Amino acid sequence: MRRQVFAFSGVLEPRPGERGNRPLLEHLLALGAARRAEPGPVRLCYLPTAVGDDPAAVSAYERVLGGREDVVLSVLALFPRPSLPDLRTHLLTQDVVLVEGGSVVNLMAVWRAHGLTTLLRECWEAGVVLAGPSAGSLCWHVGGPTDAWSERLAPFTEGLGLVPHSNAVHDDLTDLPRRAAYRQMVAAGELPGGYATEDGVGLYYLGTALAETVTARRGARAWRVDPDGEGGFLERPLVPRQL
Repeated sequence: MRRQVFAFSGVLEPRPGERGNRPLLEHLLALGAARRAEPGPVRLCYLPTAVGDDPAAVSAYERVLGGREDVVLSVLALFPRPSLPDLRTHLLTQDVVLVEGGSVVNLMAVWRAHGLTTLLRECWEAGVVLAGPSAGSLCWHVGGPTDAWSERLAPFTEGLGLVPHSNAVHDDLTDLPRRAAYRQMVAAGELPGGYATEDGVGLYYLGTALAETVTARRGARAWRVDPDGEGGFLERPLVPRQL
């Protein structure tokens, strides 16, 4: 089976003429359709754990995907208890598992309590496309910078580690010193080398290797960042394919 992860930085503030995250979602659905052995709608399970199963987040995806004939949308909520009776059977029959952004720290804690860390690795091995923005991007990696503990960015290293890299999302956002903080964490050895994505950019992994970068926003970039061995860092820009 092709082990696949599509991790992206969502477009937080669409510019005039932009379609927001729609191109990224369409690309994700295409990946889900491609892994099917037979034609049919893409089976997509949405996990809003990182926002505490916020009904507003669920409603947003139901509006976007719920009425489509080419998608069978399901939602796995974990508060106050799992909304599905057999998590393993359900998740392993999906084409795509889409994880919402939010608090990656709370996300991983709840997943571990419910055994989802082991189950999602099994899904990955079975070829289910694992995806998500923000915390839903960090979680598949070793970790990355997060403000989930406080208003300051700190290194998080308790991700699933399906891909053995760190990840920084919203690399161009100016609310916090994200770009500088990530590179400093890599330089100091607090995070392993990895990939940073600006808003609208997605990382597509086959196995543990980066196969492609794509973008929903013209001009947005991704970066490979590694320690230089002397207390600093090296960065290499990647040019994403425009969706």
